[in-house]
Formats: sequence, structure tokens, C-alpha cells
Amino acid sequence: MDIMYTISGFLVGLIVGVTGVGGGSLMTPLLVLLFGVAPATAVGTDLLYASLTKTMGGWVHARRDTVDWKIVGLLSMGSLPAAVLTILTLKYLALDEKTLRGLVTGVLSVALLLTGTALLVKDQVKKIAQRKNGMMIELHHRYLPAATIVTGALVGILVTISSVGAGALGMVVLLFLYPRHQTVKLVGTDIVHAVPLTALAGMGHLALGTVDLVLLGSLLLGSLPGIYIGSHLSAKVPEKVLRNVLAVILLLISFKMMFYK
Repeated sequence: MDIMYTISGFLVGLIVGVTGVGGGSLMTPLLVLLFGVAPATAVGTDLLYASLTKTMGGWVHARRDTVDWKIVGLLSMGSLPAAVLTILTLKYLALDEKTLRGLVTGVLSVALLLTGTALLVKDQVKKIAQRKNGMMIELHHRYLPAATIVTGALVGILVTISSVGAGALGMVVLLFLYPRHQTVKLVGTDIVHAVPLTALAGMGHLALGTVDLVLLGSLLLGSLPGIYIGSHLSAKVPEKVLRNVLAVILLLISFKMMFYK
């Protein structure tokens, strides 16, 4: 079984390397639906997996100066406290296994649905935001910091419960809030913000006992070379086509998760 985890990690890493998204949104449902891992354990393990894999991408973006640290700070002001409060709430409620499974799979199915939709409308959102850029300048000056913090808080809750939401979903919101920013800079910002968020949420799940460290090691063994190879293939693969295929897959998985028992 460990070798199958490693192969799965490699394939997911390959997709992440090519498209920049798909880590949590593919890995968590894969662990639940294909390998029968308990949903809460799949989420907790995937969060630490994501923090370690995204650290590599974040480091590259930081070196290339394609990170807006102010936006990272605003997002973190919302997401990190939200992640801590969500973990504390889960600990306080001490849900039984059946209820916890229902909560995680329910939130996961919604997160996958939103992520799949976000991938499909990403380009359209960017065009609309840029078209209405002049009308939104005053709104940006007044409410942009608060809107960014609220976005971070919502992403923090979603990611902590489902491990999904920090990638494509967060990216689409950033494209709408910051239409004048270069896309590559928003991508770098989104990745760097996800590193402390997934690490904190993952450590919270580790404290709750919903992390499988052996599983984590098996996934990393495959995903790290997968991401490396995928990043070199990204210039040769039609990213937009692959992204749309990935979006459809996520939408199908979201409906499958809705009926998971």
C-alpha cells in the first residue's frame, strides 16, 4: 500500500507542478475515496503535506520577487487566527467519528465544488475585474485591506476543515480584489500565504491526532520529484486545457463526496 501512496503522490505532484493547483483538492479525496483513509486523517495529513510541498514553491517565488508581502500579511491576519479557532472549536466539540466524518466530507464537497468552479471561471473573473478597474479604485482604497483579511479568515476556516481552498479558490478572489497586480505575483503571494496556514492547521490536526506520519512520508517520497518534473514540463503542456480537465474532475469528485458515508 505504501508504494501506491507514493505513486499517487507522484501523480498529484506532477499535476501541481504543471498547473500550480490540485494538491489538496486532489490528494484529500483521493485518500478518502480510493484508499479508504478516514476523512479527518486525510485532511490533517494533507495539510502537513501541502505545507512542505508549497514551501519549495514559495521559496522560488520569494527569490524571484514575485510575492506581495503586504497581501500575505493581510491574508495571514485573517487566516491564521481562523485556523487556530477552528482547531480549538473541533477540540472543544470533541465530535464522535461519524459526526466528524460528516462535517469534513460535507465541507470538503463544498470546497471542491467551489474550487472546480473557480478554475473554470478564473480567466473570466480576471477580465471582469480589469474591465471594472476604474469603478473599483475608490472601493479598493477604502475596503481592500478589510476585504483581504476577511478573505483570509474564510480561507483559513475552509482549509482547516477540508484542506482545500488555499489554491485556486484563494487565487480567484485575489484576481478580483487586485486586478492591477501581475498574475504571477498573485500566484506567488497565494502560495507563500498557504505555507504558514497549512503548517499551522496541520500542526493543529497533529495535536488532535488526525495525522498519519507514515502516510505523510510515503506521499512526500513521490510528490517532491513529481512537482520537480511537472514544473519543467509546464512550458510544454497546454496548461489551460489541463486546468479545465482538472476542474471537471474536481466537480465530479465533489458530487461523489456528497454521498460518501
